[in-house]
Amino acid sequence: MAWIFLGIAIACEVLATTALKLSNGFSHAWWTAASLGGYGLAFVMLSFSVKTIPLGLAYALWAGIGTVTVFLISLIAFKSGAEPIAWVGVVLVTIGIVFLNLGSTTHA
Repeated sequence: MAWIFLGIAIACEVLATTALKLSNGFSHAWWTAASLGGYGLAFVMLSFSVKTIPLGLAYALWAGIGTVTVFLISLIAFKSGAEPIAWVGVVLVTIGIVFLNLGSTTHA
């Protein structure tokens, strides 16, 4: 069940960050509420997941998968560009997640 909580936490964080962009500096009430609610739910779900999943692994997956996903959403939905060095960063984040997972006693 902890892995499901972690998946929900990641999804909520990604949706909240996307809503944060759409809130346009908190000037749109609906997107502001969605962002704040999404972050709140993400933290609650993360707290449930770390009861079982090692903290370092859970946080690395939450932050890393969220970062890569938001980066891709930014490229696709918001048409932002990315220099080649940004892609190197995405690859390094992904490699880091894999290494942390391999080095953990509890694998994703």
